[in-house]
Amino acid sequence: MVLFSASALALLGFIYWSTAAYMSRQADETIEAEIKGLAERYETDGLGGLTAQIADRLSAQQPGDSSIYLLADSQLNPLVGNINRWPRVREDEQGWFNFQLSGSESKRIHRARARAFILKRNFYLLVGRDMFELEDTQKLIIRTLIWGLAITLALALLGGVMMSRSMMRRIELINRTSREIMSGDLTKRIPTSQSDDDFDALADNLNRMLDQIELLMDGVRRVSDNIAHDLRTPLARLRRGLESLRMSDVQGESRRDLLDSAVNEADGLLATFNALLRIARIESEARREGFDEIELKALLRDVGDLYGPVAEEKGLEFKLACESSLTIYGDRDLLFQALANLLDNAIKYTPAGGSISVSVDDILRGVTICDTGPGIPEAEWDKVFQRFYRLDHSRTSAGSGLGLSLVSAVAKLHRIALTLGSNDPGLCVTLRMPA
Repeated sequence: MVLFSASALALLGFIYWSTAAYMSRQADETIEAEIKGLAERYETDGLGGLTAQIADRLSAQQPGDSSIYLLADSQLNPLVGNINRWPRVREDEQGWFNFQLSGSESKRIHRARARAFILKRNFYLLVGRDMFELEDTQKLIIRTLIWGLAITLALALLGGVMMSRSMMRRIELINRTSREIMSGDLTKRIPTSQSDDDFDALADNLNRMLDQIELLMDGVRRVSDNIAHDLRTPLARLRRGLESLRMSDVQGESRRDLLDSAVNEADGLLATFNALLRIARIESEARREGFDEIELKALLRDVGDLYGPVAEEKGLEFKLACESSLTIYGDRDLLFQALANLLDNAIKYTPAGGSISVSVDDILRGVTICDTGPGIPEAEWDKVFQRFYRLDHSRTSAGSGLGLSLVSAVAKLHRIALTLGSNDPGLCVTLRMPA
């Protein structure tokens, strides 16, 4: 409000200054023009013609006319004019007289401005104007500017209050929604006014952040549920084995088998928790210090050398086409683990007689792994990367449901776009490397 009012005051002040200055200049130009005209009349018709000219102008004056004329002799005694004496003030540096004058219709004292001109034979001619009209106009302008400033202040105050209330209403809406979310309702979102202003942009960003928080919280709850569900069975088996070992008098080979079974169950549980910790470390981007330039061709060949014989042993055709010059900046061990998990899944779920292929597209910077197994329904493509998520037909096979979750975490760490597609039959997984 203060800034707005100061701007309005500066504007109104400039209007007053320019208007008053213009009117003063116009009055001075009028006086000089009259002096010039009367001086020319004196040159042509002498003192009698000048006196007649002044008398004609005085007789033609209307009430309220502001012109001033005075012709005086060498002693400054008035000869003809509409003021009764020569001004008793000294002229300024520009030759102007500024003196006080009583109005003809009122006793009010106001300012007059005139200029003198010396004629031949030591006659003096004074021509000026009564400035009461200019003073009244200036006072009118000042009153108008004061009222304008007062109205501006009122409008600024009203506008400031309305804007502040509007802003506080929007902020309070955000605060109220935040309090509801903090109380436990993660489904609440900040409403927008559809005006696309800064508050709507802030609300949109906060809503997207809340969507991500809700997604993460759902993920935590889902992981907790899945851990409880998927680890309950191996823990129950481990407890039964230990209970049997404690209650029975089994000795020798049977006792060793029970101990081995318990150790295997414990190893499986440890492997599951190690996988969870590994995914958590990857998602926190704590491994970026191990990044380096990696030749994709050499990486794929190492993975192929490891899993090619496994696929052929199961009766699968394994094709590796990696004549590529692509390089990627990343962690070689993590990328190797991600590719190994994808190939391990492809080999695990592809029936004998099927085929697995690994190809590289240099133009799209993509690595594609395709198999001819049962595939994944399109509706499940976004879900299979969740921790412990397993399809119905894979629940009977070994595994914890963390393999694709680790692949997803590695892909995010390396800014790799991970997409699934149908191979009809089978599944294709594409990893598009960043530039």
